Amino acid sequence: MCGRYGLTIDQEALSIAYAVDAVLVDHRPRYNIAPSQVVPVMLGDGESPRIDGFRWGLVPPDAPSPKLSYRTINARSESVALKPAFRGAWKRRRRCLVLADGFYEWQKPASKKGQRVPFWFRMEDDRPFGFAGLWERWSRDGESLLTCTVLTTDANALVAPVHDRMPVILGSPSEWMPWIDSTIASAELSGLLRPCSPVEMRAHAVSTHVNRAENEGPECIQPLETDPPTPDASTVEEDPQGVLEL
Repeated sequence: MCGRYGLTIDQEALSIAYAVDAVLVDHRPRYNIAPSQVVPVMLGDGESPRIDGFRWGLVPPDAPSPKLSYRTINARSESVALKPAFRGAWKRRRRCLVLADGFYEWQKPASKKGQRVPFWFRMEDDRPFGFAGLWERWSRDGESLLTCTVLTTDANALVAPVHDRMPVILGSPSEWMPWIDSTIASAELSGLLRPCSPVEMRAHAVSTHVNRAENEGPECIQPLETDPPTPDASTVEEDPQGVLEL
């Protein structure tokens, strides 16, 4: 599950990190990206890779309206080829890389009176990466909208004490370039849809400042000054908006 994430580099660093000349979306450092917002994604489409802006929360082409369903911000990688909301994009190879350098998950407290603790997960060397994603184009009555979803998988050993799911992380060009290559059938890339190695990642607890989507800035990812509760793998927390995944 992934209901909040960040991309804390600026636009120039974005172009350098992903080796893309065409950046078609204005980007500033973001520390608290939330559903329904326009997010940077990388696509191939048989052409040179480019970065564009898509709304987070996939709207299928046959949807009667573009109203966002929070159930479509995530897609389970194990069933994405079968679910009505996503199978069209999967079959038509509408794959994208949702750009990020960290994501949040919330740990449920051991006590009913306790407070949920958000954790910030990122790569060990803090490098930017990408979530495996799918995109769609919705059009009706002259209105057109580009939207995307983030694929999820089982949590690795680092994430599992906080949540039982995590986004599919593609951590290097050797993984993300095949993913966005629309000449490759989606079924041939199923081997990429696995948990990222926990030794490549690290995490720390952060304050509940991040719980409000309108809060932005580096303070969202600052480590807690006090020790958080000890992670307990038996308690699983959803993001603050109660997002489910299909």
